[in-house]
Amino acid sequence: MKLIHRAQWGARAPKNYTRLASTKGVKVHYVGETISPALTDDHDRCTALVKSIQRDHMDGNGWADIAYNALVCPHGYVYEGRGPHRLCAANGPGLNTDHYAVCGLVGDKGLVVPSDAMLNGLRDAIEWLREAGDAGSQIKGHRDGYSTSCPGDRLYAWVKKGAPRPGGKPTPPGKAPAWPGVYLKVGSTGTSVRTWQAQMHKRGWTITVDGVYGDESRRVCIAFQKEKHLNPDGIVGPDTWRATWEAPIA
Repeated sequence: MKLIHRAQWGARAPKNYTRLASTKGVKVHYVGETISPALTDDHDRCTALVKSIQRDHMDGNGWADIAYNALVCPHGYVYEGRGPHRLCAANGPGLNTDHYAVCGLVGDKGLVVPSDAMLNGLRDAIEWLREAGDAGSQIKGHRDGYSTSCPGDRLYAWVKKGAPRPGGKPTPPGKAPAWPGVYLKVGSTGTSVRTWQAQMHKRGWTITVDGVYGDESRRVCIAFQKEKHLNPDGIVGPDTWRATWEAPIA
C-alpha cells in the first residue's frame, strides 16, 4: 500500500473530529467535476488536487476537514484524509456514521476512467480502513442510499462487481452450511435463526443475533434479497440461505 500521510501531503489541521468505533463498511466516491487527464502524467498534480479539495471543503463548505477518510490517485497512492475511526462528511445527511468514505480522483468529465492502479489503491484503502478502522465488509457507492450520480457509472459498476482487484474476481464469503430444511420467517426461533443472523451480522448488516426472527430480521432479509436479486419475500428459504454465505459481499 502506497500510503501518503497527512503531513506528507501538507494537510491543514482539522477543526475537530467525531470518533467512530466501527462502521458497516466503506462507500466509494468520485470528485464529480471535470478532472484534467494531465493528472495521470504528473503526480504532483494529484497532491495539488487533494489540497484543493480540502480547501474547498473547509473554506467553502465550512466543514471540519476534507470530507473523505481517504483519497486515491490514478497512480495508486492512498492519501490519508480524515483517516480511520473518524466520522466522514461525504455520504449524505444521516449516512456518515454507517460507512467510511473513499474517493477516487476521477470526475464526470475529462479523466473519467479509473486506472488499474487506482482500483488497486481503492482496494488498499478499503482494506486499510478494515484493519485500522474496524470497517465492516460492505462496499457500496455513494449513490446507494443517497440521490447522486457519484461515484460515476464506471466506478459504480466496479463496486457492484464486488470491487475486485484488476484481473481478479469477487470473493464469496464461503461455502454455505446445509439448509436446515425449515423456512425462517417472522415467529421462527432457534439455532437456525441464530446461525443465519450471525452470518448476516458478519457480512456487515445491522441485525440482532438472538435466535428470534422478528420484524428486524425480516427487514434485513428483504433488503438483502433485493440486493442479490432474489424474491424479496422476507423469508429465508434455500436460495436466500445459500446466498447468505456464497453471494459476493457488495
